[in-house]
Amino acid sequence: MSVHLVGGGWSAGVEPDVFGRFVEEAGERATVRGARSARVVVVAVRDGDQDDHVGKFAAVLRAAGDAVGVDVTVVPVAVAEGEPLPGSALAPEGDPVDGIVVGGGLTPAYLDAVAPHADAIRAHVVAGAPYLGFSAGAMIAPDQALIGGWRIGGVEVCAEDNAEDLDDVTVVPGLGLVDVTVDVHAAQWGNLSRLVAAVESGLLAGGVAIDEDTVLVVGQGGLVVGGRGNVWRAVRSGDDADAGSAGVIVSTLVG
Repeated sequence: MSVHLVGGGWSAGVEPDVFGRFVEEAGERATVRGARSARVVVVAVRDGDQDDHVGKFAAVLRAAGDAVGVDVTVVPVAVAEGEPLPGSALAPEGDPVDGIVVGGGLTPAYLDAVAPHADAIRAHVVAGAPYLGFSAGAMIAPDQALIGGWRIGGVEVCAEDNAEDLDDVTVVPGLGLVDVTVDVHAAQWGNLSRLVAAVESGLLAGGVAIDEDTVLVVGQGGLVVGGRGNVWRAVRSGDDADAGSAGVIVSTLVG
């Protein structure tokens, strides 16, 4: 199944375009096991409003389900920042999981909570369950996760408000679901500049920055872009051994 990377955003009316394909895939998995409703685990790691965050996803997933003809049952896994997820939350030997959503918030807190379950998440995806990462959930999905920061070498590369409680732009091992590093809220928060700077500095060889209300779907059929915005791709150009001649090529993905 596919990995769905959403750049954030809660605009009304985008549910079918941004969440519809994920819900369809979860519905197909439920049908295979003979169930009438797709069980979707929604993970929220927040500073006190985690239950409300799950509620937002329940609403958009059900709206998308209504649009594509799939009934969705949301299984909430909501914890406060700094707390671990329950050990059984995503266990492959537990209750059926037809899809996994990892929500938005403080990206380092999500990685701390979700990383211990990375093997279980990968097992579900390999078995056919789609994964949807929203904002922070998209940023932690790759092999190498850009989890925040606003300066490189002491130089500002994005707004401090977008730093995720980190000073230096930080790249660490992620969940290992995709091989392309992700930034989010690209146009809305100006985070494309952070990705470009990370590539130019050599922290990354390349990556994508996803606008709000936009999804990048990574699956066996290649890359698909959906929603209202763009997915920006940044890759290093020139001779990597010669920093003076190297640059960054920025383009948009079409899929």
